[in-house]
Amino acid sequence: MSDPSDDQPIPDAEWRTIIENIPLVSVDLVVRYDGGILLGKRENEPAKGEWFVPGGTVLKNERLTEAVHRVADEELGCTVEIVESLGVFEHFYDTSELSGIDSKHYVANGFVVRPTSEPTVSDDQHDGLRVVSEPYPELHRYVERYLQMIDG
Repeated sequence: MSDPSDDQPIPDAEWRTIIENIPLVSVDLVVRYDGGILLGKRENEPAKGEWFVPGGTVLKNERLTEAVHRVADEELGCTVEIVESLGVFEHFYDTSELSGIDSKHYVANGFVVRPTSEPTVSDDQHDGLRVVSEPYPELHRYVERYLQMIDG
């Protein structure tokens, strides 16, 4: 099995074909932190401008748990402990980061995690981090669904 970290980025034309035709397998991290949930403000589509859980696509030959740790490192610059799997969720968006493509579909695998080192913004997809706690403010419907799974 090859090391997913050795994979090169997908060329733009191929990425466009994928987004137009195939759902993306991803992991979303519900980060339990300081008595609440850590969210990042999205800088890119889909969900641009929304406070959202960190997440990312799963690489070929990468186990879901490996993807969780990689995404935590890439997006939060920290290590995490996996607490539980929340299961599989379908996320349908009516936007994408690519011009001319008006939708994006994820098959997202939700995980509750706890950071074992200090999280910080470490990528260009987020414009800040914040911790939200109950009663939760109005959030994106997919974030609310995760919170309902862990709180109720």
